Amino acid sequence: MKKLYLVAFFVSVASAAFAGGILTNTNQSVYFLRNPARDASTEIDAVYANPAGLTFLDDGFYISLSNQFAFQTRTITSTFEPFAVNNNGSKVKVFKGSTNSPIIPGLQFAYKKDKLVLSGQIAVVGGGGEVTFDDGLPSFEAPVSMLPYALTGAGISTTAYDLESSMQGNSYLIGFQVNGSYQFSDAFSGAVGLRLTSVTNGYKGYLRNIQINPQHPLLNPTGAMMKATEFFEAAGMSDYAASTADLELDSKQTGWGFAPVLSINYHASDLNLSAKYEFKTSVELQNDTKIDGTGLFQDGAKTPSDIPAIFSLGASYLFTEKWVMTGGYHHFFDSDAEMAGNKQEAIDGGSDEYLMGSEYRFNDRFLVSAGVQFTVTAITDDYQSDLSYSLDSYSIGFGGAWNFTPNLMLNVGYFYTGYNDWTKESANYNGTGLTGSDVYSRTNNVFGIGIDYKF
Repeated sequence: MKKLYLVAFFVSVASAAFAGGILTNTNQSVYFLRNPARDASTEIDAVYANPAGLTFLDDGFYISLSNQFAFQTRTITSTFEPFAVNNNGSKVKVFKGSTNSPIIPGLQFAYKKDKLVLSGQIAVVGGGGEVTFDDGLPSFEAPVSMLPYALTGAGISTTAYDLESSMQGNSYLIGFQVNGSYQFSDAFSGAVGLRLTSVTNGYKGYLRNIQINPQHPLLNPTGAMMKATEFFEAAGMSDYAASTADLELDSKQTGWGFAPVLSINYHASDLNLSAKYEFKTSVELQNDTKIDGTGLFQDGAKTPSDIPAIFSLGASYLFTEKWVMTGGYHHFFDSDAEMAGNKQEAIDGGSDEYLMGSEYRFNDRFLVSAGVQFTVTAITDDYQSDLSYSLDSYSIGFGGAWNFTPNLMLNVGYFYTGYNDWTKESANYNGTGLTGSDVYSRTNNVFGIGIDYKF
């Protein structure tokens, strides 16, 4: 059982997207951070947000370089009676994980000539960080916490347990995208693109040195703490000895896949409307394993990890020469993307996002913008676990831009996401046969800086 928990953790923590769907980052430029409602953009960030809108650029070559700094916390507050044994008598225990990603680079470029635009980008389209749980997870500790109960029930008085665990998972989905955009008339333009996504996941960690204090007249007469495996082997309890043995894992997964991207744009006077569809990216990951104490990360084995299709709509309206309002909608077809262990079957359709923003330009040099995003997931209770969970959220982004010259612009932005807690009650908490509950929560902060230049 412990091996299964360990593998599920490492498979799931690699997907640590900072904005967007379960596996997809939509924060692929600083423009998004300072106003997430960018789906009807006609600026350089439209390379991702709205490729058809690039036809409204002036003729020339454009390049945009950016970096984002993302910091995320995951907190699981667990209530389980056996935790009280080594938690100062409290059955409520808090497990925390953190993700720090100081480097999330992005490059976007476009060449416009008359009605034709050729463009591309290199960006982190999913993952982008490392999740670290220094004190383990409740699904690891719950079975261990049952040892004192089981031994005491068998007539061997046991009042304490301990364990060492370290878990790290990282994921980087790098997207290489090219687009061709064409303006068919004054009002209509369209674009066709293709994205190659390269996926690299890394997993390292261990569960070891599980200790208990069984008071046994021959094997441990003083009732001191001792390694659980040694006690169970000496007592002839082979099943317990195997389940408490040390485990270590060092593995990497790699894979790639292609997906077409289609977009259209309608422009009339001060109104701009857009629609985009990104096809599903079919990805199969292959293991490159150095150490596998679980026996379940076989070197060379393959598992599915598709990136869901996305449909988006955007609108912008220029109320004055200085003030524009924007809106957007995203739908992620999560349940149609095959995942390891068929986890997509625990998703009821897909996630939806609703976005609104505004931008105000003071003069030729300075502008400010801000926006909000609301994300509603289609996750069911069966999907949620301390190993992998997704939460409804709201996000606020704001920032500004400064034109040093007519051709050189600096962008800065900040993006905060607050998540709605999810409480999961269980009558068979982590397979222990006892009741328990977990409350899942999360925070997210992203800072960004970028520079644009037109040649």
